[in-house]
Amino acid sequence: MIVFPAIDLKEGSCVRLVRGDMAQATVFNTDPAAQAREFESSGCRWLHLVDLDGAFAGKPMNRVSVEAIIAAIAIPVQLGGGIRDIATIAGWLDRGVRRVILGTAALVDPALVIESCRRFPGRIVVGIDARAGMVAVEGWAKTSTITALDLALRFEDAGAAAIVFTDIDRDGVLGGANIEKTVDLARRLKTPVIASGGVASLDDLKILKSHESEGIAGAILGRALYDGRVDLKAALKVAE
Repeated sequence: MIVFPAIDLKEGSCVRLVRGDMAQATVFNTDPAAQAREFESSGCRWLHLVDLDGAFAGKPMNRVSVEAIIAAIAIPVQLGGGIRDIATIAGWLDRGVRRVILGTAALVDPALVIESCRRFPGRIVVGIDARAGMVAVEGWAKTSTITALDLALRFEDAGAAAIVFTDIDRDGVLGGANIEKTVDLARRLKTPVIASGGVASLDDLKILKSHESEGIAGAILGRALYDGRVDLKAALKVAE
């Protein structure tokens, strides 16, 4: 299981939100590249990046910060937020992003996901963010009438590298991950699932790790790392 430290970018800074609310942003580092180097030095094997402004705008908005992070570290990154066409996907992959996460596009333009998986095998991740079980898009500003499972099943044969599943109601509040829903999703899919939203302790990671054989491929850690509730080196030890 892989631990993915998260760097969420808003106006060039590393922030954390509460349940995706841009009005509740806490700035943790104004130098995202330095934050990335710190995570790398602790031994992590991947980073998870989100262009928050891009998610709302529908186009990349923190390009400078993302490029600075890529230049500062040697480990691979996966990036989501505002990526909604083939040209943007190809551009990020050319710039050094290892995997691109398609979230809103998965709901509104499923053909794009299928085509990008075909053109860039192993480099496309589907991001599924759910509020009360229903998929939310456009920076979580809009909630659909489609369940997370139904959306995930649409891409079972597309060849996506993974699905990042986020329970929005748990995100950024340190209340613990929604492990039951995450594991249930993983059990129903062939595609590996990465848990996101609310991972708040080593105990959360231990439980997720115990379900690795059922399809849990990783966990994204955000506020718990920044608040010091979870030590990254200890988290990596649990996962490995």
